[in-house]
Parts: sequence; C-alpha cells; structure tokens
Amino acid sequence: MSAITSNETTGSVKTTDNLKISQLIENELLKQNGKPFVSIEFYPPKKDVDIPKLFKALERLKAFNPLFADVTWGAGGSTSDLTMELCTKMKNEYNVVPNMHLTCTNVVGDKISKALTDAKENGITNILALRGDPPAGQDKWEATDLAFSCALDLIQYIRKEHGDYFHVTTAGYPEGHPNAMKVVTEEDGGLSSLSPSELKRYSTSKNKETGKEEILVCKDEDYKTELQYLKQKVDAGANCIITQMFFDVDVFLQFVDDCRAIGITVPILPGLMMIGNLGGFRRMTGFCKSRIPKELDEKLMAFEALPADSPDLKAKVKAFGIEYCVDMCNKLIASKKVPGLHFYTLNMSSTTIAIVEKLGYVSNSIKTDEA
Repeated sequence: MSAITSNETTGSVKTTDNLKISQLIENELLKQNGKPFVSIEFYPPKKDVDIPKLFKALERLKAFNPLFADVTWGAGGSTSDLTMELCTKMKNEYNVVPNMHLTCTNVVGDKISKALTDAKENGITNILALRGDPPAGQDKWEATDLAFSCALDLIQYIRKEHGDYFHVTTAGYPEGHPNAMKVVTEEDGGLSSLSPSELKRYSTSKNKETGKEEILVCKDEDYKTELQYLKQKVDAGANCIITQMFFDVDVFLQFVDDCRAIGITVPILPGLMMIGNLGGFRRMTGFCKSRIPKELDEKLMAFEALPADSPDLKAKVKAFGIEYCVDMCNKLIASKKVPGLHFYTLNMSSTTIAIVEKLGYVSNSIKTDEA
C-alpha cells in the first residue's frame, strides 16, 4: 500500500485520511518485494513566488509514490504558519501524506500547543519532533521555554497531551550529534589517539578563525550517551527515526547495529542528501560536521581544482553526485537494514528522480517536466 491510492472510477488519486507513517510502513513491509519505499523532504520557501515551484517538484515526485513528505519548521517557529499551510495543501490537494516538523528552539509552549491543535484540526497525524537549530545569526541554542529544553521534552509533551493520535518521528545521528563532537588536536595525539570505532566516524573541518584543518569526532563515551538519549526518545513514544545526512554507508549501518544492540526496534530511515554543487555541499557538510569519505573528498577536490568556468563543470558535478548517491542507495538496499530511503530534495525534483530511476523505481506518470 502506498500513501497514494488509485481511484479506479475517475482515474484520479486519493489519499486515505489520517494515515500514520507507522501504518504505511507496516503495509509496505507486507509487500515483501525487497525494495525500500521512498520518502521526501521539503522546506518552506523564503519567497512566496517559490511556493508554486515546490508544488511542481512535489507533483513530479508524487509519480514515484512517496510514502510521505516531510516539511521542515524554521528556527523559533519562524515558518510555523507556512509549514502548516504546505502540509495541509499536500494532504488535501496533492494527496500526499505530510510529516510536519515541529521544534522547540526559541518557541514558547503556547505556540507548540497551538501547532499540535491546528495539526489535528487539519487531519495531520504525523509529526517529526526536534529540538531545532539556533535562530539565524546565533551559534548557540538556548531554551526559551524551560519546559522544552530538548526533543525528549517535546515527545513527552505530545504523548501526554495527545496520546497516540500522532505518529512521532525523531532524529538520529550516525556520526554522533554535532554538538557532541570534540576537536582532536596534535597535542591530544591526533588520529593515533582515536579508537578503531572513532576512526570510522571522525570528520575534518576547517577552523573558521585559523583556516587550519581540524579533526572532529564524537568520542566513544559521548556516542554511547547519544545512543542512550535516542533510546529515551523512542521509549517516550517516538515511532520512527530519520537520520542526519551522511555520506559513509558503513557508518550508518554501524549506527543501525548499535541501535538494535541497545533495544531500539523502531524503523530507522537513512537521510540522503544529494551533491548538487560544490559550494553548497561544502557549506552544508561543514555546518553538520559530516564525515566525507576519503574517496569522495578526493573526487570533489579534483573538481574544485578545475577553473570555475570549465565547460560543463556543474553538469559533471551533478552527474557524479547522482552516481554517488545511487551507489550509496544500492549498498543500503543490499544491507536489508532499511525499510525506506528518505531524500532531502532541496525543493527540487530532477536529481531525486534521476536517482530513483537509476535504482529501478518507475514513475506512474508520463509527464516529466522539470521543476
């Protein structure tokens, strides 16, 4: 069963009202065809003129039967009204099951309460509960409402006030949460000081002030603490985990094994970010402190060494990014550890479509206009 079902009488599509992601995943698993479902994510555009573009991308991606579509929530609830409008329109006009992000960063309880009430009134039954990022221009996060200092508080509140009405998704961090990562200096012993498991998940980043490369890692004890916190969120009522983006499949698979080892049994969906352009990729991975495998980094540096006006450079980077993501997905599928593949679309459709088509997913529509 998909989030989208055919209407045999009219030829249109119809979404079953108020379906929860857990129900949809269970129905997908019953198919036992060995192929994970696809889910997608969008963010509220900063300009109203870009909203139609988002829905055009959704229309094209809908042809591949995404199980659900996430819509993010700006820091401090800055996009709360628009996020709600987008989710409602996805559900009512585009027949796609929405998964609405909800954060408690710089958000007072009344706003959270209203968001959940509005979601119920609009028939939105799926929430991704997050602490959230700092507001624009701030490096550190601070709680505005002392009742909500972390995602766990938000999940507990949802369950206390609304019982099992909502399917609740939470975030997972295969490399450890960025806030739990520490700089490893030469004085510390550098890479030689890391354990075998730390060597598999460390990342590198340039120091903003010195410009020098730094080694970042979530140390084993901190990683264990992060896993226990994730289990607390699941025990409090989270039904599913979607991970932070990653580019090392082995790190993700180890994360899944580590979760299972401590009793986390809910579905774990890999968050997949495509490599669209070099500058954007470096900024995003730097912000998230993502691990970039050596082979990937070397290929990207080879692109970066070329003159910016090199013929077809952007197209070559995009084509490489598609192939890299396809390879990641094939490894994830072969592992048989993922029920679905979750794509961060960046409000575009062509790259995601190119990837899923190469993976063998077939569109139910002949219309493939670019979004």
